[in-house]
Amino acid sequence: MSFNIAETFERLFDKNNNIAYKALQELQKESEETDCVYPYMDRLSNMLDSDNSYIRTRGLTLLAYNAKWDEDYKIDGVIDKYLKHITDSKPITARQCIKLLPMIAKYKPEFKNDILSALHEADISVYDDSMQSLVYKDIQKAWKEIQKL
Repeated sequence: MSFNIAETFERLFDKNNNIAYKALQELQKESEETDCVYPYMDRLSNMLDSDNSYIRTRGLTLLAYNAKWDEDYKIDGVIDKYLKHITDSKPITARQCIKLLPMIAKYKPEFKNDILSALHEADISVYDDSMQSLVYKDIQKAWKEIQKL
């Protein structure tokens, strides 16, 4: 089976979340091995502004997975927008963002201090009590991983 990057990318926006999630998984796997998703960085950046939290999460994920291929400094242009999702309106999206930050810090060490600062300043009181402790634990874990880099 040949992998069609353009078709798979379009499936990220499918109304059926199962189809979109499968596309995300395929693109993540591909991004670990090649830079074939990298030409879509601008579109991934635009996904961060979506009203749909699933689409925001997919954008956050693939941006992080492509940080290692970022020879055009695309992440530099969106890092501030990216870090705002540490306190995304949806706690699930926030948690995913936080978990991806060590990957960005690993491949973009120039942002390590910005990331640590954003984690430190994150106001998690915006979430329900049940989610606050989970987000807090994610922040602690990401902080420790980034400190080790």
